[in-house]
Amino acid sequence: MPRTLRSGQRSELYVVDVTSGEHRLVFSSSDILFEAPNWTPDGVLIVNGNGKLFRVNDGLEEIELGGVPDINNDHVVSPDGRTVYVSADDGHLYAVPIEGGAGRRVTNDHGPGFHHYLHGVSPDGETLAYIGLQHVGQRRITNVWTIPSAGGADVQVTDDEFADDGSEYGPDGKWIYFNSERAGQAQLFRIAVGSGEVEQLTNDERVNWFPHPAPDGSAIAYVSFPTGTEGHPADIDDVRLRLLTKDGEVRELTKLFGGQGTMNVPSWSPDSTQFAYVTYPI
Repeated sequence: MPRTLRSGQRSELYVVDVTSGEHRLVFSSSDILFEAPNWTPDGVLIVNGNGKLFRVNDGLEEIELGGVPDINNDHVVSPDGRTVYVSADDGHLYAVPIEGGAGRRVTNDHGPGFHHYLHGVSPDGETLAYIGLQHVGQRRITNVWTIPSAGGADVQVTDDEFADDGSEYGPDGKWIYFNSERAGQAQLFRIAVGSGEVEQLTNDERVNWFPHPAPDGSAIAYVSFPTGTEGHPADIDDVRLRLLTKDGEVRELTKLFGGQGTMNVPSWSPDSTQFAYVTYPI
């Protein structure tokens, strides 16, 4: 079921300039809970809400999804800007022309209870990175997977019982960035495409999720939750947006009331000067 706003709550879409630190309010609504901002290559912002997808253009302009079931807040735009890939509530990933049209299912069946959650597309547009969720008894097992964007055989990238999430390609296509509880509470990691070499990128007292590498490789934007946070809650105070620079410096850009829909998909502008996020003030 799509999330809805509480009484007195708003959805607010901001863009932050990573050099000046200036935050600019782009759009707000007290009628619809929208989430997961990302950009087209020509600089148009896209969000989801109420199971649908929207362009932000002096308001919300619906993108026709061509018969795709209601979607959740995981969606990415192809590097050429022609296709949007979405995670639907039926557990599958779909490709839809960004100008609207019939949806095409990308993913395969993996048996009852397996869900695909989309987070990234490779720089050449040929491969999608997603999180595969399996239920084994009472356990929820999540791993990083990939699949050709045209459809085809899946590749399981990680194979463990740690909580892995937020899988996203770096700009050179050589690494997939993700968050994982393999070091205790969630921290940021990356895994080399092909060799499977894993590197840990953060190691602090906060719970760090959703690494988003800038298109030019200059920094990684991510969401940081308070110590002890389990999972990625929808509404929580003291959510912080941080930058990890290529020199290893951590910069904190803002503190807000938000959660999993704040910045869980690639949210950098094409020129790497700013990124978008959503807050849910009450």
